[in-house]
Amino acid sequence: MRIEYDIKLGFKDVMIRPKRSTLKSRKEVSLERTFKLLHSPITWSGIPIIAANMDTVGTFEMAKALSKEKLFTTIHKHYTTDEWSNFFNNAPSNIENRVAISTGIGKQDTIRLSNHIKSNPKLQYICIDVANGYSEYFADFVKSVRETYPEKVIIAGNVVTGEMVEELLLSGADIVKVGIGSGSVCTTRVKTGVGYPQLSAIIECADAAHGLGGQIISDGGCTTPGDIAKAFGAGADFVMLGGMLSGHDESGGETIEKNGEKYKKFYGMSSFTAMDKHSGGVADYRASEGKTVEVPYRGAVKHTIKDILGGLRSTCTYVGASRLKELTKRTTFIRVAEQENKIYNP
Repeated sequence: MRIEYDIKLGFKDVMIRPKRSTLKSRKEVSLERTFKLLHSPITWSGIPIIAANMDTVGTFEMAKALSKEKLFTTIHKHYTTDEWSNFFNNAPSNIENRVAISTGIGKQDTIRLSNHIKSNPKLQYICIDVANGYSEYFADFVKSVRETYPEKVIIAGNVVTGEMVEELLLSGADIVKVGIGSGSVCTTRVKTGVGYPQLSAIIECADAAHGLGGQIISDGGCTTPGDIAKAFGAGADFVMLGGMLSGHDESGGETIEKNGEKYKKFYGMSSFTAMDKHSGGVADYRASEGKTVEVPYRGAVKHTIKDILGGLRSTCTYVGASRLKELTKRTTFIRVAEQENKIYNP
């Protein structure tokens, strides 16, 4: 046993210090980025905000809506091959650069992934997604997927420390997903005692990834547009959102009405709800590590996206970053004990 005494920080522990700026308006800020990837020959361009691969967020409907704003969606893994084919037949042009197919690491996952890609060669992005990316088998699986699909873009995770980011990049991943226990409907920290404050995880993992020419996704912990800005300021190349994109027309999940108000179900993919729906229940050897909640219905996702992108542009003007790429270079975090004045909050 050992104890690390270095302070580790989450989004609520800091704010971004403003700096002098020559920008006159938010209109002058560009949020688009272009990434050359470590292994794949594909170049990605767009606004690097990603819908999470949860079946209450990462839907085909969400992908169509976000693609209009040049955002990205990791599609949940429970669609059939025919549903994927129908999606591509009816999706906007260039949608193949705005979606990733998700997979686990079991034998059936491998078969399903192969069938999907054979039937839909437009699929260019693969998200290999497990709760615990620290197993040796996971790194070996990433290697085998790289060997099988050398041209594809591979996203792999989740991890929270630099050495494992390096391991996955060297195993064939182009982008590593960072975050354990920080999601709004994740109970891993409660059930296992395992986790890592998200801001510090981003800082450490971005440093490791960029040294090798890879990228990272900050996955989890964002509850406001300001948190997204902090994630980019800390060095994240992409930011993945779950709860912030739940509850919309394009989100999955059952719609419920209570006392004249509409709600939509939102749950973690390791929750009892998800495992009962997709696996027939929680296996005897494991526990549920996710919540099921009812999120107030929020209408079309385009309104939420407008709010997020507007907040992010405003952050950039406060620190003088004319491009999102410059934000991390211009970010100074200050430690705080208070984020906002809540006297009039309901």
